[in-house]
Amino acid sequence: KMSITNYWFQLIWLLTVGMVLAISLPKKQEIVMGRIEERWQIAPAVLLVVPYILAATLRSDNFGDTYAYRSVFREAPSKIAALPLYLEGIKKDKGFSVLIVIIKALIGNSPILFFMFIATVQMLCMAFIYRKYSENYWMSIFVFVAGTDYMSWCHNGIRQFLAIAIIMAGFPLLLKRKYIPLIAIILLGATFHASALLMIPIIFIVQGKAWNKKSVLCILGCILILIFVNQFTDGMNNILSNTQYSNMVADWKEWEDNGTNPIRVFVYSIPMILSIIGRKQIKEADNPVINIVTNFSILTSVIAMVSMKTSGIFIGRLISYGSMYSASILLPWEIENIFTRNSTIIIKSATVLGYIGFFYYQMHFTWGLI
Repeated sequence: KMSITNYWFQLIWLLTVGMVLAISLPKKQEIVMGRIEERWQIAPAVLLVVPYILAATLRSDNFGDTYAYRSVFREAPSKIAALPLYLEGIKKDKGFSVLIVIIKALIGNSPILFFMFIATVQMLCMAFIYRKYSENYWMSIFVFVAGTDYMSWCHNGIRQFLAIAIIMAGFPLLLKRKYIPLIAIILLGATFHASALLMIPIIFIVQGKAWNKKSVLCILGCILILIFVNQFTDGMNNILSNTQYSNMVADWKEWEDNGTNPIRVFVYSIPMILSIIGRKQIKEADNPVINIVTNFSILTSVIAMVSMKTSGIFIGRLISYGSMYSASILLPWEIENIFTRNSTIIIKSATVLGYIGFFYYQMHFTWGLI
C-alpha cells in the first residue's frame, strides 16, 4: 500500500507534488552574497520536506539503529534533576544524552515525538540552507533523497546527522568568514558526535577560489593515503589510542568492513568530476558560494576514495560533512551553468534517471528494503 512510510513514496512525492510546486509556484527575488537570485518562497520550500519529517518520525525499527535510539530514549530519565547521575554512565558524546533528557522532560516518554523533533531540526536546517543557496531547490532535495543520504541519516545515524545539520545551519557564517561563532556551532555539534571536530580544519581548507592549492594538496594527500593505506591505518590506530574511538581500526577489521561501495563513491564524486569539466565556467562566475562548495566536492571525493580502501562504517560516514554541500548545492548549479541550454535539459533528465536508478540499487540490492 502507498503510505508516507512506503519507501517508494520518497520519490513519488518529489516527482508529483514536488514537480508541481517547482513548476507552478512563483519564485521570489532575493539577494544572495550580493547577487540577485530567484528562489523558492519559504512556505512551499518547507512543504516539500514535511513528508520526509513525518516518514522519519513514523519509521519502523527494521532499518539501521532506530531500535537502539528508541531504547536509549525509553531508558533515559525524564527529570532534568537526574541528569548529573545519568551522565556519569555515558562515555561519549554527552550532548546528545542531555538533549534526550531535556526532550523527555518537556514532551514525556514518546519516542515518536522524540524522532519528530530530531527529524524536524535536521530537515529544516537543510531546507533553509538549500532554499537560499541552491540554484535549484527541488534538485537539491531530490539528490539528498534519491541519493539515499536521507535514509542513511534521517532513518539511521541521527546523532551524527544532527551535528551535520546544526553545522550546516552555520553555512552563512562560513561564507562571511565569521570563524569564532562558526567554531562555537561546530563545538556544539561535536557534543552530539565527536567526528564534527573535523569540520574545524575543513572550514579553513574550503575557503578561497575553487581548485586552489589547498584543494590540490588534499588530492595529493589522498593519493598518498591510498598508496600507503596500511601505514595510514596503523597511524590512525596510534592517534586514536587514547580517545573514545580507540577501537575503531580494530572494529572495522573485525567486522570485515570492506570500505564504501565503489558505486557510491562514484555517485559522491560526480560534482567534483563536473567541476573539472566546468572549471572555466566556475572561474568566470567567481561565485563565493560555488567556490566553497566546489572545494567541498573535492574534499568529499577524497574522503570517499579513502573510505573505499579503508572503512565504510567509520571513514565513510565522514563523507556527509562535505557531500551535503557538493551534491545538493554544487551539482544543481553545474547542471544549470556548465552546459548549453539544450544540453542542460538532457543532463537534467539523465541526472534524475541516474539517481532513481541508484535509489533502486541501494534500497533493493544493498539494503533489501524494496
